[in-house]
Amino acid sequence: QVQLVESGGGLVQPGGSLRLSCTASGSIFSINTMGWYRQAPGKQRELVAIITRGGSTNYADSMKGRFTISRDNAKNTVYLQMNSLKFEDTAVYYCNAYTYSFRDYWGQGTQVTVSS
Repeated sequence: QVQLVESGGGLVQPGGSLRLSCTASGSIFSINTMGWYRQAPGKQRELVAIITRGGSTNYADSMKGRFTISRDNAKNTVYLQMNSLKFEDTAVYYCNAYTYSFRDYWGQGTQVTVSS
């Protein structure tokens, strides 16, 4: 089992920045990919960014150039630096861990609200 604990969400003005953190515990050696997804009211959950244990990354097109995902394997932590935030970035952000045995684990979600 893998447990994920998130932090860093909150209220921010348009154009501002936030950094989300997610720390994994449990069977941490089974984790390959970690990442962030988000879900706005009335919309499907969508990919934000993912990163493998080896450091390969992938971003949704709308986040490229604004968001940066990083990973500290020693601390079992993944980060999402969010810059130039827009109203449409408002959503619940979920941390994800994907194991080598093809199992998904999810954090509880943290609210990010972009508002003036």
